[in-house]
Amino acid sequence: MTSTTTQVLPGETAALPDEGNVAAVVADVVAERAGHMFGLMGNGNVHLISRLTRRDCPFTSARHESATVAMADAYYRATGSIAAATTTYGAGFTNAYTTLAEARIARIPLVLVVGDAPSTGPRPFDIDQTKAAEAAGVITLVAGPGNAEAITHRAFDLALQTVQPVVLALPYDLATAPPSEPQPLEPMPAKPAWPADPSDLDRVAELLAAGKRPLILGGRGMLLADAVAPLLQLGDRLGALFMTSLMAANAFNSSWDLGIAGGFTRLHRLDIARQADVVLVVGASQNLFQTRYGTLFPADTKIIRIDNEPDPGNLMSAEYIRADIRPFVEGLLERVTAATTTTWRDTAHEVASPEFRSSLPSENPEEFGPDGRLNPRAVVAALDGILPAERSVVMDGGHFIGWAPMYLSVPDPHAMVFVGTAFQSIGMGFGSAAGVSVARPDRTTVLVSGDGGGLMGLADFETFIRATRKGVVVVLNDSAYGAELHQYAAKGLHDQAMLIDEVDFAAVGRALGTSGAKVRTMADLQHLQDWLDTNDEGVFVLDVAISQKVVAEFMAESVAAKG
Repeated sequence: MTSTTTQVLPGETAALPDEGNVAAVVADVVAERAGHMFGLMGNGNVHLISRLTRRDCPFTSARHESATVAMADAYYRATGSIAAATTTYGAGFTNAYTTLAEARIARIPLVLVVGDAPSTGPRPFDIDQTKAAEAAGVITLVAGPGNAEAITHRAFDLALQTVQPVVLALPYDLATAPPSEPQPLEPMPAKPAWPADPSDLDRVAELLAAGKRPLILGGRGMLLADAVAPLLQLGDRLGALFMTSLMAANAFNSSWDLGIAGGFTRLHRLDIARQADVVLVVGASQNLFQTRYGTLFPADTKIIRIDNEPDPGNLMSAEYIRADIRPFVEGLLERVTAATTTTWRDTAHEVASPEFRSSLPSENPEEFGPDGRLNPRAVVAALDGILPAERSVVMDGGHFIGWAPMYLSVPDPHAMVFVGTAFQSIGMGFGSAAGVSVARPDRTTVLVSGDGGGLMGLADFETFIRATRKGVVVVLNDSAYGAELHQYAAKGLHDQAMLIDEVDFAAVGRALGTSGAKVRTMADLQHLQDWLDTNDEGVFVLDVAISQKVVAEFMAESVAAKG
């Protein structure tokens, strides 16, 4: 057997193995379109990643493929700018499937570039990745010699237009093939417009003007439509109060904001919200959780929901008007004049007081739960005053999520990042927090996790430390899968598999190079305060031994709703 090499003539430079091929063309477009690439290298994407890192495209490597998409997802949530992720074929793709499904259900625009089976046919270890992605509701585009540049641009354009993830597949044999004559793509259909119906505008304006206690509830759709400013103006004219969904936390930045609506609403603010007689819901879902299992507002409250996207999970309690959000709100502004009589704000003056908006745990300020472990409400409320104000709060999924959104304030909606709950998953916390640290290094990244999800995503604990300029990991450690404990052990199911032998995450962090402390009393929080006072950079891990007996409000509402 003889081997041949390409002869390089004098004055010529040998081509690098990661240039002049389909993977290089895709990489160059990714570098142009994405703010960052998150990935894990394998046979199917090695040429792509080599090209990206050689040309100094920002790239962060995960330790498990699940975190590649979680990081890109969180990067978008923290910045509003699209990111990209990459895995190899087969197991690399399937390892990222859960986080891809989360991004799909949460409607996060990102591009996942994956290796794929050769164009000549699958190998024994290949699966039909296109069908697998389709099962999760994600479209796959395929790059080849004749379309590599155009199809990569199309992947980004489609993700942004549909506000969904898109998979871009690189067949194994085509990744290193030379580009051929470009093949034009069919034009991408324009996004449908949903103009406001003047009769709907007239009717909604009349309802709002006639309301004695109007409330405006804004969600992520409001942010995507850049409709915060006109909604603030509308609310001020009406003397209305505001609420937001979790993904729009603090969007209004108003002293008349009652905070997050749904399962995370503080009880004293819930009492006020339930007095509303007309509610305008803008770009926010009205699903079970968002409506506090149907109890957020009384049955006789008039609720009108405006959105340009249908949502099959919405309850029937709200009248739904499909319209593009910003033009609809601007149409309302043309029809609504400033109130000339006493408004709700005049009678609900306590809403604007600092005490009303504080994090004090009025629901239960006791230091310990019935089992002698810390009350998580008291701990998280105290952390609100200890953690730097310029922070990004990142949460994994689990029972513990009931407290951080209630007590931890954030500067703006991009600083409240909640990955996992759309797909009802846990274990995405460390990957998500790493993506946020890359996206916003100017802020302290605060990851709030449970012990179950923390253990599930432990591979990317190291990624978070590596990617983070300054961060705090708060593990609300109840030595259990708390959601199952409170939903099912409470009904008599055996709890053996619901319990977790207690792990000291602070010790794990120290083994990986962080600082940290185990917290068993409120006084132990001083360790974090001391570290923050003396360290401008680094990561601190706070493992908090919380009670198994304290049930979050959202979980109690859920259990009550299910009977």
